[in-house]
Amino acid sequence: VQLVESGGGLVQPGGSLRLSCAASGFTFSSYAMGWARQVPGKGLEWVSGIYSDGTPYYANSVKGRFTISRDNAKNTVYLQMNSLKPEDTAVYYCAHCPTARQAMCVMTGPRDYDYWAQGTQVTVSS
Repeated sequence: VQLVESGGGLVQPGGSLRLSCAASGFTFSSYAMGWARQVPGKGLEWVSGIYSDGTPYYANSVKGRFTISRDNAKNTVYLQMNSLKPEDTAVYYCAHCPTARQAMCVMTGPRDYDYWAQGTQVTVSS
């Protein structure tokens, strides 16, 4: 399993970014995927998850601002982040959800992830 992220960077408050996570080494269309983030010195925070059929779930902190999606033809999961706030600043990780734990993985995140991408820094600052 390999997960490669792209799309992080510096953005002003109120701006937008789209993160991409390209997957390989498994049948992407059969698996749920998730996104989590981590601020230095703090624990991992679940952000969003998506089932193989495209059903999404979001943490309350990002609901209405972030959109998770997937393109099974491109083996890629996306996180569109709009109306960004300084408190969204973190390293963002996409991850693979194992079938046996996919419900917990999609809806509550990182404890149940089994494969992780390398992480990408998102900084929201003026």
